Amino acid sequence: MDEITWEEPFCGEGNSCFRLGTDPTGNAYIAIAGQEENRLTDSRDALRALILDIKAGKADHLL
Repeated sequence: MDEITWEEPFCGEGNSCFRLGTDPTGNAYIAIAGQEENRLTDSRDALRALILDIKAGKADHLL
Protein backbone atom coordinates (compact mmCIF):
# COMPACT_ATOMS: atom_id res chain seq x y z
CA MET A 1 0.00 0.00 0.00
CA ASP A 2 1.21 3.50 -0.81
CA GLU A 3 2.06 5.84 1.99
CA ILE A 4 -0.70 8.31 2.85
CA THR A 5 0.23 11.90 3.62
CA TRP A 6 -2.25 13.20 6.20
CA GLU A 7 -3.04 16.88 6.73
CA GLU A 8 -3.52 18.37 10.18
CA PRO A 9 -6.92 17.52 11.73
CA PHE A 10 -9.84 19.83 11.01
CA CYS A 11 -12.27 20.20 13.89
CA GLY A 12 -15.77 21.61 13.52
CA GLU A 13 -17.28 23.36 16.50
CA GLY A 14 -18.57 20.70 18.91
CA ASN A 15 -17.98 17.87 16.44
CA SER A 16 -15.49 15.16 15.66
CA CYS A 17 -12.22 16.12 14.03
CA PHE A 18 -11.38 14.66 10.66
CA ARG A 19 -8.27 14.43 8.54
CA LEU A 20 -7.68 14.49 4.81
CA GLY A 21 -4.92 12.58 3.11
CA THR A 22 -3.55 11.76 -0.30
CA ASP A 23 -1.23 9.15 -1.74
CA PRO A 24 1.21 9.30 -4.67
CA THR A 25 -1.22 7.49 -6.99
CA GLY A 26 -3.89 10.21 -6.79
CA ASN A 27 -6.26 8.69 -4.27
CA ALA A 28 -7.76 10.89 -1.57
CA TYR A 29 -8.71 9.80 1.94
CA ILE A 30 -10.87 11.14 4.74
CA ALA A 31 -10.94 9.76 8.28
CA ILE A 32 -11.86 10.71 11.81
CA ALA A 33 -8.69 11.93 13.53
CA GLY A 34 -7.15 9.06 15.47
CA GLN A 35 -9.01 6.46 13.42
CA GLU A 36 -7.11 6.76 10.14
CA GLU A 37 -7.17 2.98 9.65
CA ASN A 38 -10.97 3.28 9.13
CA ARG A 39 -10.68 5.70 6.24
CA LEU A 40 -12.82 6.30 3.18
CA THR A 41 -11.07 6.37 -0.18
CA ASP A 42 -12.05 8.22 -3.32
CA SER A 43 -10.52 10.27 -6.07
CA ARG A 44 -9.08 13.70 -5.32
CA ASP A 45 -11.79 15.25 -7.47
CA ALA A 46 -14.60 13.62 -5.48
CA LEU A 47 -13.04 14.63 -2.18
CA ARG A 48 -12.45 18.18 -3.42
CA ALA A 49 -16.12 18.45 -4.44
CA LEU A 50 -17.22 17.23 -1.00
CA ILE A 51 -15.02 19.74 0.82
CA LEU A 52 -16.11 22.64 -1.40
CA ASP A 53 -19.76 21.78 -0.70
CA ILE A 54 -19.10 21.63 3.03
CA LYS A 55 -17.33 25.00 2.96
CA ALA A 56 -20.21 26.46 0.93
CA GLY A 57 -22.63 25.41 3.67
CA LYS A 58 -24.37 22.77 1.58
CA ALA A 59 -23.40 19.91 3.88
CA ASP A 60 -22.51 21.49 7.22
CA HIS A 61 -24.34 18.70 9.04
CA LEU A 62 -21.43 16.41 8.06
CA LEU A 63 -19.04 18.34 10.29
